[in-house]
Amino acid sequence: MAGLALAAAGAAALPLLVRARSTPLGYAFPGAAADLGLGLAPPLTCTPGTRAQTEGPFYTPSTPHRADLREPDAEGEPLIFQGLVLTPDCRPVPGAVIDIWHSDERGRYDNRGFRYRGHQFTDAAGAFRFLTIRPGRYTGRTPHIHVKVQGRTTRLLTTQVYFPDLSDANARDSIYRDELLLRLDRADGLWRGRFDFVLAPA
Repeated sequence: MAGLALAAAGAAALPLLVRARSTPLGYAFPGAAADLGLGLAPPLTCTPGTRAQTEGPFYTPSTPHRADLREPDAEGEPLIFQGLVLTPDCRPVPGAVIDIWHSDERGRYDNRGFRYRGHQFTDAAGAFRFLTIRPGRYTGRTPHIHVKVQGRTTRLLTTQVYFPDLSDANARDSIYRDELLLRLDRADGLWRGRFDFVLAPA
């Protein structure tokens, strides 16, 4: 609880603490993960690379290797966060590591443990899929998910993704950018958010 309280206090002061930094990832690249069978069609065209954003003050390295970030006591709305990791010519990046972290439903980060933190590796199609919750808003920020992505032969991308159904909160966040919006839908009480990350070569 003390760690959560400190995180809440830190979140309130976020505009003063944000730095343009990107901590390197220290994970080995074991190769493509088992086929997730998501069947996600890649886009017809890709950008030169997904826009980078600040890591912020709450990154924790060496997260658990897992796809399910849900907690037994979670009160937030369930979210499937999925997508593809691609090259600028829209080819899959198999075995890329994708490391995510976000606040809980009340806008608090766990800076002592690994609540709502984890990493996984993409399958042969470049696909990933996390089970988590929608993060909460905190002072100065609209709800968002932090992401670090890197392939064996690509640059490290550090960025954040946002929710399109929170336009008022997004408009008040100076860090928010339209090109980092999830494609979001809801079915059977479950949110699904997709974002495809494009990685520049190293």
